[in-house]
Amino acid sequence: MWRFVRQYRTLWLLLGPLSIVIILLIYSMLNPVKRLPIYQPAMVNKELVDSTIQHQINYHKIANFSLTNQNGETVTEKTFENKIYVADFFFTTCPSICPIMTKNMAEVQASILNDPEVMLLSHTVTPEIDSVTQLRAYANQKGIVDRKWQLVTGDKKQIYELARKSYLAVKEDGDGGPNDMIHTENFMLIDKEKRIRGFYDGTKKEEIERLLDDIKILKAAYLD
Repeated sequence: MWRFVRQYRTLWLLLGPLSIVIILLIYSMLNPVKRLPIYQPAMVNKELVDSTIQHQINYHKIANFSLTNQNGETVTEKTFENKIYVADFFFTTCPSICPIMTKNMAEVQASILNDPEVMLLSHTVTPEIDSVTQLRAYANQKGIVDRKWQLVTGDKKQIYELARKSYLAVKEDGDGGPNDMIHTENFMLIDKEKRIRGFYDGTKKEEIERLLDDIKILKAAYLD
């Protein structure tokens, strides 16, 4: 038998690595790596998309912005450069869904607290009420960690345009005027290229678990 093995040693040396490659290929086919979609306006419920971009099928990204955080610092898209982040819209005096959303976002914060690759961004929808001082008090009350979670206020029209035309987050039409009010439970997962990779109901525990799983999937995609 050993004579037979020695005789065909070269063949065995070739077949061994080839067999490993075949096994790995079969495994990858049976266990494909999960990828998150890159959401375009045409993929999203039309009720959530501004009519001017409803039929856009490619290249949708979060627009550039300039807002002010809970420390009075300017926050722009560059604050999130090379970062994955979760965005939402809230207001500090909201008595209904916002406290639940903030509590759930705090759980996300706890999960990514020591992860320099992931951040959080919450936009107030009542900037006329939510001044820097108000946001600072809210941040202190809710245990918000400044380096991980930005609460931002600023020009109402800019914030509302971001919600409707960038984050595809709300149903109501409007122009960000005095009588315009948006209220949404959506969390949005944004990748390093400023693209939307997921939508989640920020009031539901199971959706927060799905969000945390998707953050891991998105992070892994950058390692390929």
